[in-house]
Amino acid sequence: MPLTPLDIHNKEFSRRIRGYDEDEVNEFLDQVIKDYEIVIRENKELHNQLLAMQEKLDHFANIEETLSKTIIVAQEAADEVKNNAKKEAQLIVKEAEKNADRIVNESLAKSRKIAMEVEELKKQASIYRARFRTLVEAQLDLLSSDSWDALETRERERTVDKGQEVQELY
Repeated sequence: MPLTPLDIHNKEFSRRIRGYDEDEVNEFLDQVIKDYEIVIRENKELHNQLLAMQEKLDHFANIEETLSKTIIVAQEAADEVKNNAKKEAQLIVKEAEKNADRIVNESLAKSRKIAMEVEELKKQASIYRARFRTLVEAQLDLLSSDSWDALETRERERTVDKGQEVQELY
């Protein structure tokens, strides 16, 4: 057990004939007591500071551990969000590709249908032109022929025949 200032103060030395000067020894002991008290006070203060620093160190170590765990959790969450975003992006791309394929297929089907309709209209137009050409040619032939007189005669005959039929009915 270390000495205390009180132990130093109460220490009695035996006296001998040629011993030290008692007043000098007492003054020296008083000085030692004062210095020892200062050292003990400083030691206690340093010990208290050490405890406070140790508490702060423990506190900061806890904070560091918490921050490390938080960073790890945040990193894991970020990785999970990143992976989920990649998966979602892949799903969106697949759906977009499906929609694009469907739109392309629908467009191709419509294009084929329209092409068939165009071909049908071309055929009908060709038939119509051929018939119209035939009709026009027949009309031109009729106009260019001398049979106008024959038509006129036939028409008169029909009119006369109708007139006779009407008279016969009365």
